[in-house]
Amino acid sequence: MARSVVGTVAALWRYPVKSMLGEALESTAVTAHGVVGDRAYALQDVQSGRIVSAKNPQKWAKLLEFRAAFTESPAQETLPPVRISLPNGGSVTSGEADVGRVLSGWLDRDVQLLTSAPDTASLDQYWPDIAGTAHQETVTELFMPPGTFFDSCSIHAITTATLAKLQTLYPEGQFEPCRFRPNILIAPTSDAPAFVEDAWVGSVLAIGDRVRLSIDTACPRCVVTTLAQSGLPGDLGILRTTAQHNNVIAGIRTSVLQGGTIHRDDPIWLETAE
Repeated sequence: MARSVVGTVAALWRYPVKSMLGEALESTAVTAHGVVGDRAYALQDVQSGRIVSAKNPQKWAKLLEFRAAFTESPAQETLPPVRISLPNGGSVTSGEADVGRVLSGWLDRDVQLLTSAPDTASLDQYWPDIAGTAHQETVTELFMPPGTFFDSCSIHAITTATLAKLQTLYPEGQFEPCRFRPNILIAPTSDAPAFVEDAWVGSVLAIGDRVRLSIDTACPRCVVTTLAQSGLPGDLGILRTTAQHNNVIAGIRTSVLQGGTIHRDDPIWLETAE
């Protein structure tokens, strides 16, 4: 097994409610299920039964005007209530009896807040008219891993080098990390713009003292990267650039081989078979 330093943890995020803005972290516990508290909650469309996701912005783009954060640091066994900041500056917590009614009023659809993931759940995914994506101008159904609110992987990471590369290809765009919703932003040892993590697929990331992540696949992007959020404008050019220059890929999908705690500025090693 070969082991080399590839970078450091530049930033960490957790997204307590699926498709809402999340919270930046200085450190976080990681278990077999991912970052503790990540995508712990989700909204369900009462009419369709589908999980609510900004992947279908024709219905749910407004989700990105909400921000979710735990009322206190979550433990591995029991999660505290989550506080949802509303677009008008108010807030509601998951423990309030009328949380579903409040959120339904803001979203103009009847929704309920789920505090645990069903064994089988799916969401609607809209594909804009962008060449190179799997579909165009259609809505497909995406099934999530059983018992989770993840689209696929338990932990998503992206490098600052990839964001910088995309920026050089489309200078007018704003390739801020929040558009890509990573759990881990990696600052590589080289600051040269490049899709460096593409070559890491199939290897292992070792972070800090204990955490080890299997790099399972590259991460294909979706319409969420193009939506207005966190003061950024809507911009289809974000996804179009990713499609034209890197087969819609930006970042990596990982699963947990060994849990522990990771911190900002922790060193990151890449472990590869010799």
